[in-house]
Amino acid sequence: MADTVKLGFAPIAAPRKGVLVVFTDEDFRFGAQTRKALGRAQALISLAGKADGFSGKSGSALELVAPEALRGLSRLIVMGVGKAADLKAADFVKLGALAMGRLPPRAEAATILADLPAGAMKPEQAADLAAGCELRAYSFDLYKTKRKEGEDKSRNVQVTVGTTEPAAARKAWASRESVVDGVKLARNLVNEPPNVLFPAEFARRATALKRLGVKVEVLDERAMKRLGMRALLGVGQGSDHESRVVVMRWDGGRRGTAPLAFIGKGVTFDTGGISIKPAQNMEDMKGDMAGAACVVGLMHALAARRAKVNAVGLIGLVENMPSGKAQRPGDIVASMSGQTIEIINTDAEGRLVLADVLHYANTRFKPQFMIDLATLTGAIIVALGHEYAGLFSNDDKLTERLVKAGEVTGERVWRLPLGPEYDKLIDSKFADMKNTGGRHGGSITAAQFLQRFVGKTPWAHLDIAGTGMGAPQTDLNKSWGSGFGVRLLDRLVADHYER
Repeated sequence: MADTVKLGFAPIAAPRKGVLVVFTDEDFRFGAQTRKALGRAQALISLAGKADGFSGKSGSALELVAPEALRGLSRLIVMGVGKAADLKAADFVKLGALAMGRLPPRAEAATILADLPAGAMKPEQAADLAAGCELRAYSFDLYKTKRKEGEDKSRNVQVTVGTTEPAAARKAWASRESVVDGVKLARNLVNEPPNVLFPAEFARRATALKRLGVKVEVLDERAMKRLGMRALLGVGQGSDHESRVVVMRWDGGRRGTAPLAFIGKGVTFDTGGISIKPAQNMEDMKGDMAGAACVVGLMHALAARRAKVNAVGLIGLVENMPSGKAQRPGDIVASMSGQTIEIINTDAEGRLVLADVLHYANTRFKPQFMIDLATLTGAIIVALGHEYAGLFSNDDKLTERLVKAGEVTGERVWRLPLGPEYDKLIDSKFADMKNTGGRHGGSITAAQFLQRFVGKTPWAHLDIAGTGMGAPQTDLNKSWGSGFGVRLLDRLVADHYER
């Protein structure tokens, strides 16, 4: 596992070696700075484009051996952006990723000119290009000892973004780099195998945030028993690995201001317990902690960029295994809130973990809002596929802000309903509630369950089962673990809660 990109910013100019990447619109027009850099090569590029049927359509590319006028370069790549006037913030990140994806496998240096027909890109847009490059270049190959023929074990590419304002772009990149590093941290955690990343090891890795100024507490099982977290502890009681809760605090805002709370489900491996899952694809259940991974990545991002906000991240870490000690269907457990839960299906375990952590976060920190993330239900994939995360909330303003942040970052969310009609489905004959409402509306009844543990605090639940792990690869991510949610929530914080 290695970063393959060394990023830098420089004035716009044609480099003396390596690969040059430039952008054109659907009318095959270049920006003024690009035309200057290409010089006499423009005529040949135009002829080659016409011969190849290249029109500058969004996502298209024209790849050429560098013309004689660009002597020293190995390759020229012309990227189409479509209608340049329609580009949004998320599109510049995507352009960087697309450019990175076009680089030849053995390229050692590349220059991307941050220039469009309407003018040079702003420093923030140039920094977004760099973010796209980094996100696209991520790979997880820590456990590979052999490579296929042609694979380069240690590919290091120097990528220079040419911009009219290099200093300003470097400043804009500083905060984006922190967020990108948070995404990569989340991806690393999701991609790790479950024999390596069990609850105690996950907690140990989260404590590394201390070096950034994050205050980290780890609650062991004895501490959780004292607090009454029996819903969470019940999930992990069948495993030889003890459960943990990790509390991460970043105090970057005004003293005394209530924090924002982010809560993550961290089931480091989910067999389903006694209600065991089918064997096929069970290996994917190493990613059932993607919500917790996102929270750790987000806390890294906020601390690394010195966000002016008070934030707390809490993750419940368990392993759900069958054994003679495991929780059974029919058991009744008392949650930390005092509410009792009848266990109908031990594979509906994530909501039990979140129930106690949500209540703990709410009563201890009295936050401005709580947002939880969890790979909670397969039903959300049936409903939304892998394109959107499911959003459930008791607060319209928080919902609106999350939807907007999703549009800006490309990590999109879609609101689904909550209501007393669904609440009835999780009422129990023997306890205050049961942990599953049956086949119909599975994602909704899971959210209704969680809502019983948040009180009147503004709250949102993000079901990321379709986006947090094993989702189809995108321009920004060629990894199994996506790191979904880090950029979404960082944007939410940056746009609305920093002072």
